Order: sequence, then C-alpha cells, then structure tokens
Amino acid sequence: MENFKLEKALHIDKQALDKLDKEMQDITGKSGVLEQLEKDVKTSVLTKLKEIGLEEDCYAEDVVHALTAHIGADEQELYDYIEVERNDWQDKSKFAEIFKKIISTAFEISSVKDGFFLKKEKAEEILRKYPPEGTIKYLGYKDVDELLKKEDIVDVMSALRFTETDEWMHEAFDVAYSDFSFKDFEKRSIELRMMGPQWEKIGKKFVAKKHHNVSHLKEFGVIFLNPINQHLPGALFRDFALFFHYFNEISFYSKLFERHANENNFAERLKSLLRGDVLEKSSVEKGEWLIVQRYLWKENTQDPRLSLPRINPEALHWHKGEQDLVEFGKKKHNIGFDFWNNLDWVAGYFPNRLNKNNLISFDLEDNAMSYVSASHKRGEYIRYHQQEALWNELLRRYIGREKMDQLLIENFGKGSIQL
Repeated sequence: MENFKLEKALHIDKQALDKLDKEMQDITGKSGVLEQLEKDVKTSVLTKLKEIGLEEDCYAEDVVHALTAHIGADEQELYDYIEVERNDWQDKSKFAEIFKKIISTAFEISSVKDGFFLKKEKAEEILRKYPPEGTIKYLGYKDVDELLKKEDIVDVMSALRFTETDEWMHEAFDVAYSDFSFKDFEKRSIELRMMGPQWEKIGKKFVAKKHHNVSHLKEFGVIFLNPINQHLPGALFRDFALFFHYFNEISFYSKLFERHANENNFAERLKSLLRGDVLEKSSVEKGEWLIVQRYLWKENTQDPRLSLPRINPEALHWHKGEQDLVEFGKKKHNIGFDFWNNLDWVAGYFPNRLNKNNLISFDLEDNAMSYVSASHKRGEYIRYHQQEALWNELLRRYIGREKMDQLLIENFGKGSIQL
C-alpha cells in the first residue's frame, strides 16, 4: 500500500492545501488537522484490511474483490432479515409483496420520517395547465382528465422526465413553480413507493441513464422504485442504501423549504434549490468553502472547482444514510452493516497487477455500485462519493459536525459558507 497523501486524494496542490490549513488554523485555532486526518485514514485502512483478511502489501484487485464480497454478504443478510429468498426478488408476481417488506424495514431504520412538502394537488394544477401530451400518448389516454382519473399523480410526476420534451419540462416547471408560495406546502410523512407495471418501459429508460432503480421527488417528499428488477447481484443492497440517502436528502431540503418559506423570493429560491445550482468560481477567499450540490467529478474531471475547499451536501446525506444502516446493524445480532461505520471518507492507494497505483474507496455506496457494475473487473474503480466525503470530513475536523450542518443550512442559498 502506497503512503496516503491527503493532497493527492483531494486533487489539490500541496502548497494550496498547506495555505488552506494555515488559514483554518487562524480561524479555528486548531492545528495538526491534516496530519491527524492522514494518520486516521491509514489506520482505518489497515484495520479494515485485517478484517477482510488482507495484508498491507496486497493488490488493488484483491481489496476491491474483498470489499465487494462484503457487500454481497451484507445483501444476503438483508434477504435473510426480510425473510425473502434471493430468487423470489426475480419473480414479478412477488415483487410488490417483497417491496412492502422493504418499505417496512426502511421506515424502521430511517432516522427521519417527515417534512415540509408541496401539496399534491399543486401537481394536478401543473398538469391541467400544461397537459403532458407525451405521457398521455404513452399510456393511451385521450386527455389529461383521463390521465388524472386513472393514474396516481406521484407516479405521473416521477415519469415526466422520460415522457416529455425538454421544452415542456422547462415551461411546465420553470413557469409553474414561479407561482408557488409557502402556502402551497404542508407537513406530511415521507412516502416510499413502487411505481406500477404500466411504467416498466419508462423504468427501463431511467435505469439505463441512472444505473440504479431508485429516485425521488424532493419537493413532494417521495422516494420511488421503478417496476424493474435488474437481476444483478448487489442491486437490492445498493438500492436499499439509496433509500436512506434519499430520506436524509429529502429531510435536508424540507428544512430549506421551511427556512425560506416567508421570503418574498420564495419561488425563485425553490427553483434554485431543485436545480442544484453551484457557484462558478475558480478561487475562494480566506475561510470560504463552496457549497457543491452535485458530484462535479462525474460531470467533468477537469472542473477547476474540484481543487477548491468545499462542502458537498450529497456526501453528507450519504454519510447520515450509511450511519443509519450501521446503527441498525448494531441492534440486530444477525446483520453486520457495522463494518462500514464511518468509512465514507476512507481510501487507500494500492498497486494493481500492472504496477499502476489506484485509489480504492472504502465507502459503502462506492463499493455497492462497484459490486453491481462490471467496471471494477476492468479496473475502473468507483470513488466519487469518497472524494467528496473526504472534503466534508476535513471541514468537520476544523469546525465540528453540528456547526457544519448549521452553516450549510444558513448559507445554502449563497452557494458558499464564510467562516
């Protein structure tokens, strides 16, 4: 295992990282943060290598194989807990029944249950004002009245991005959402549901684009599963973990909706939050950390913002969701999810058998996605969750998690926090 260097993992120049550390020391009074974080990363890696039966001088392929094998074992424990045979999940006639068990288990585990969401009747108003012709045609209905009479409004809203044109989506949402106010929102429970079989064709398009089967509507407080079973090892566990990420993400945005409810520009704020706007910057001031709502590495590995200090809400939602799973595992003697405790920011450099070093993520979701994907067999290792989690962990060590969460909520609309 190659010696772990924080600047290399963060994709930042050593001089720039040292400058950041000096500025953060001036602001917080904390020293030795970088050195301790590097030490803790190495300690965590060595501890987990021992748990999965590997030596420090092992190959990257061995590490990935062992970590993804652990995901496979975790998935089997989940099957056992919900009392479902693996082959049953591939039986369409049992799909709905199994999903009910998953829903029950998910609500048992999740630490958040409700929020402040857009009233469902507002969705009907949008569709009556802007009839979704693509959706109506796809389902074989004559008009929007028949659509709303025969279909669940949440299912329709979930499918729109794959049935309607970009022009329709822009007009229906950008224009319609401009009229919303806090009076159009209400407190209610987060909803976890599976779309009906009539949406299978749309579900296949979603899976082809997203490579997973779960998504959500933040403003409606809904997490939905497409009626598609991917029949892939690890897919159940990966999608199950996604539920808890979305529980926490929906809860987070609900707090933002509520926080800005009484502002005059609430509608514009709402649209910005749903778009995931990120400041276009190539540098930051002393004590400034960007708020980046997306995984920029997936969009452009050369994005200059990847070398700037930042806090990533997506990675924070993953951290909290993964910790929900870990805490659940601690309470159940037959489930070992606690292996992944506080590992989202951990990674190590290992040579492959061609003597090329690879940074291997120890994050649960990176490894769950690797297990389902064939990419890790070709040496293409998923680690973009870990990279953002490492930046979050660095900031946490300077200011603490409670302060970090507070500043994120208070400054989200500004696009950065200023210490």
